[in-house]
Amino acid sequence: MKTALTIAGSDCSGGAGIQADIKTMTMCGVYAMSAITALTAQNTTGVFGIMEVTPDFLAAQIDAIAGDIPPNAVKTGMVSSIGLIEVIADKIKQHSMPNVVVDPVMVSTSGARLISEDAVAALESRLFPLASVITPNIPEAEVISGSRIQSKSDMERAAKIIHERFGCAVLLKGGHSIADADDYLYQNEYSYKWFNGKRIDNPNTHGTGCTLSSAIASYLALEHNLTESVGMAKDYLSGALAAGLDLGKGSGPMMHNYLIHNS
Repeated sequence: MKTALTIAGSDCSGGAGIQADIKTMTMCGVYAMSAITALTAQNTTGVFGIMEVTPDFLAAQIDAIAGDIPPNAVKTGMVSSIGLIEVIADKIKQHSMPNVVVDPVMVSTSGARLISEDAVAALESRLFPLASVITPNIPEAEVISGSRIQSKSDMERAAKIIHERFGCAVLLKGGHSIADADDYLYQNEYSYKWFNGKRIDNPNTHGTGCTLSSAIASYLALEHNLTESVGMAKDYLSGALAAGLDLGKGSGPMMHNYLIHNS
């Protein structure tokens, strides 16, 4: 059985982070493993506490996994500490981990910066060059590319800038009032594609970024190419949103198990 590793924080309410990643990977047909970067106390209304693990303990988790059940793909999520970012990069290289999907969680949907400029610099210099693909949203892509994004042509230009700077493929996610639910994948000057999506009328979108990047990693682990993996991951995410799960008092989680629930 193919395997996938998520390196990210825990969401005790189950909608995002490690919990969303494991659900997604399982539903996409791979064996899911996790290395936890932080515990959070959160629910659909907000985050009330964060407790990071130490770099040494994160390293021990990754070593334990790689030494016994090597992953066929790796997904990284929100990591706000430079020390943790450096450990992740070192371990990916040490264990020659393939199919690395980096979800560069830097900016919230509302536009608030979530990590320091120093941590952004560490992500860019240490993790991006190791990535098979990174999956920024529009505010994150603006930070990484240093350019304003106000149109689909701006998305294309920013994705190319990021690729040329860091050498990785870029899936620039639409939304934020631009390109609706359309995403743009840029691999190189000869390979790029728009993935057109239909915006689903569901306010419960907690964990969409985690879910999409985990699904991409899962399909890469299953030996699909990147273009195929992105298309299949978007289909899975659309189904989880369209299932219309409604839990919690805020922006609730998606129905990750909709394929089982509807069968």
